[in-house]
Amino acid sequence: MSAFVVALLGAESTGKTTLAQQLAKALRERGERVAVVGEYLREFCDVQARTPRIDEQRGIAAEQTRRIEAAAQSHDIVIADTTALMIAVYSDQVFEDLSLYDEALSAHSACQLTLLTALDLPWQADGHQRDGPHVREPVDAKVRAALDRASLDCSIVFGHGDARLANALAAIDRARTPPEVLPEGRRWRWVCERCGDADCERHWLPSL
Repeated sequence: MSAFVVALLGAESTGKTTLAQQLAKALRERGERVAVVGEYLREFCDVQARTPRIDEQRGIAAEQTRRIEAAAQSHDIVIADTTALMIAVYSDQVFEDLSLYDEALSAHSACQLTLLTALDLPWQADGHQRDGPHVREPVDAKVRAALDRASLDCSIVFGHGDARLANALAAIDRARTPPEVLPEGRRWRWVCERCGDADCERHWLPSL
């Protein structure tokens, strides 16, 4: 990929789509060429008027990855409103199918920044797309566990309205800044001013 790809992950009704549009607007106002890659699963559900079967999950994940890769060829920044990893997580959650994780994590590793939307927004219904508020915590846990297993970093995006956008923009700006180098060749990773707090929900990263 030639663009800086920002992947938005998170359980249902955590503001990914709204945040993707807000980020695109803010970054375009800075003069960046920005593409937003929408959630293909949503498109599938709208067209089919149903949720996908287990045998359709892999194709949906592959199409999400294909669209992200295509957008990255002609833009400075791509905001991906989910990646194949969320398809793998939902296939696990709904069908107890673990077969999509390896491929999804491999595709996701090409993204330069992962933003995980926190569970601090109220749940809202959305037709065929959402199962209910009871699935948010287990889905959030599966996303974090998958990233951890693959040693992929993420930053948590929290807050409401402008605060949520500001936190996401801060994470993008820091990720695009040339990294500082720690002793032993380790790269410095930004979290937040409370990164020493083990219970801090603001940002979560695997240990260095």
